[in-house]
Amino acid sequence: MFSFILKKIAVILPTFLGVTLIAFTFIRLLPGDPVLLMAGERGMSEERHAALMAEFGFDRPILVQYGSYLKDLFGGDFGTSIITKKPVFEEFMALFPATVELSLCAIFLAVFIGLPAGMIAAVKRGSAFDHVVMTGALTGYSMPIFWWGLLLIIMFSGILGWTPVSGRISLLYFFDSVTGFMLIDSLLSGEKGAFTSALSHLILPSIVLGTIPLAVIARQTRSAMLEVLGEDYVRTARAKGLSPKRVIGLHALRNAMIPVITVIGLQVGVLFAGAILTETIFSWPGIGKWMVDSISRRDYPSVQGGLILIAMIVMIVNLIVDLLYGLINPRIRHTE
Repeated sequence: MFSFILKKIAVILPTFLGVTLIAFTFIRLLPGDPVLLMAGERGMSEERHAALMAEFGFDRPILVQYGSYLKDLFGGDFGTSIITKKPVFEEFMALFPATVELSLCAIFLAVFIGLPAGMIAAVKRGSAFDHVVMTGALTGYSMPIFWWGLLLIIMFSGILGWTPVSGRISLLYFFDSVTGFMLIDSLLSGEKGAFTSALSHLILPSIVLGTIPLAVIARQTRSAMLEVLGEDYVRTARAKGLSPKRVIGLHALRNAMIPVITVIGLQVGVLFAGAILTETIFSWPGIGKWMVDSISRRDYPSVQGGLILIAMIVMIVNLIVDLLYGLINPRIRHTE
């Protein structure tokens, strides 16, 4: 198991370096001068422009800038925002709980609905339920996030008035942030109605963000279950007279979960990508909206640091999934 972990970590290191190179190159391909954007409509003299370029290091050769950036990065310095003058890591961690809360609710919704739906669709293969689930999964996977989000806002917020349009909680409530998670902090505050308000603000963004993972999990669960249900040990379990619930829940589902867990882990990247649009649509104060704002302002350090921190989180989650994969099926770690 130790050598299996070392092999997985060895793969992460070159991936991390590749991410830093892509993030560094991508932000510099964007049109616009970050120093001029700082000045806005006021403009600035050529001398002041040159001084600021030298201060931020933008006047040095690209390779020198990249080398200096890597040196700072491995020293734990993700840079300082050009706009706010605050450390990028500090800004990221201040907004990260909002994105995590939204992502956890979305993935919980996806697993809570997608897993049993896919399992039942496999057991009732060819039935009306199976066709409905697969059609719904295909529709959900194909649906653009921005269109789906706007549609839900128009229907449930505009027409029916059931849910709030944006934000994390009503402006009527104010309390100190303890954990950064609004659902928990609203409960800790003791203010009447605060938790309900926070929960109502989470409903639509969670549905929008969780739609694609839900569709993927449902389809993968159905596919994995169909493969497992045809195995000899499942037929043997049925021949022994075991109850259908025991056969499906204990023997079939346990082995079918191996590829499903992998898919759930891969959805972390999908959640972060979807969070950018979802948070923008619902004005959710998380890292997705922060990244969009940083790109529009050409805040190089914030965009670079944000991309790398997100990539690190995705890689760590995928490493954990690989380890779980090896624990569930010991043959995996012996063959790699």
